Amino acid sequence: MFRTIEMQPPRQLVEISVDGRRVSLPEGANLAAALLGANAYPARRTPAGGVSRAPFCMMGVCFDCLAEIDGEPNRQTCLTTVRGGMTVRRQTGAAQIVEGRG
Repeated sequence: MFRTIEMQPPRQLVEISVDGRRVSLPEGANLAAALLGANAYPARRTPAGGVSRAPFCMMGVCFDCLAEIDGEPNRQTCLTTVRGGMTVRRQTGAAQIVEGRG
């Protein structure tokens, strides 16, 4: 369904954790696109009704791509670049407020 445009020079693959599973993605790539291309997107569930969501607009307008990234909830994956060692988790319902944050 998705096809990668070859970058020159090719991007180095780095490992990240997606819902506890290791995934290799191109460093510096758009996180939402890279996860979709790797068939590893952790679709979130909405607070009202638990409906599954995944990236839609890919430009930061719709908020359907929200995930917890490195322990920080409500991050837009379409506005995040891939870097080695990051942790991405499915967001289910309303994000929990972490004391000292948000």
